[in-house]
Amino acid sequence: MDVIELLPRLRLLRFPVGQAYLWRDGDELTLIDAGPAGSGAGITEAAEALGRIRRVVLTHFHEDHAGGAGEVAALTGAEVLAHALEAPVVRGEVPGPPPVFEDWERPLHAEAVRRLPRGGFERPARVTEVSGGDVLDFGGGARVVHVPGHTDGSVALHLPRHGVLFTGDTVAASPVDGSVMPGVFNTDRDRTVASFRHLAGLDTEVACFGHGDPVTARAGEVLRKAAGTRAASG
Repeated sequence: MDVIELLPRLRLLRFPVGQAYLWRDGDELTLIDAGPAGSGAGITEAAEALGRIRRVVLTHFHEDHAGGAGEVAALTGAEVLAHALEAPVVRGEVPGPPPVFEDWERPLHAEAVRRLPRGGFERPARVTEVSGGDVLDFGGGARVVHVPGHTDGSVALHLPRHGVLFTGDTVAASPVDGSVMPGVFNTDRDRTVASFRHLAGLDTEVACFGHGDPVTARAGEVLRKAAGTRAASG
């Protein structure tokens, strides 16, 4: 796992598949996504120099984002939060709906699965359910934005006071040229594109994706250009 400082308050945690983020308020930390199974010990070790992980917010249920959540919760006592539509899947009560693959996505997905740990992962004992419009107590007020499409209950987190946006897999950056685009492996691509456009309308300086390099300056402009939209009015 690689740890990269993006801002004094913000660290990127990069795994063999996907990435997570640590946001710091004083000595209190919020983890956005938790990497694949087996990531918990590395995450908690990386966090020790910064503070205590108070909460884990999952953008969606996929294993490369939720696989380490139960481990982190067990090691730190952190609260795990997910959208109400995702929480039963994270808890292991129901299976998650599979993606609807574009033909060109199939080999990419096979490669991603090959790089993930085999077997199941430790489920969080409890998952607090959130909904779009909720404001969480970190980052000066982190607004939950419901962005269905990648999964039904995918969420983004917007920190208006700091101009930071965590998009989950609704938005990605190409590993080839860094271009910003809607994420892949979606349950409904049309809804993903609509959610992408919604996020592009937010006032954002830094955009943090589930896959690919973040945009660390004028991110709103970059997202709007990629989405073919204009800045939101009012």
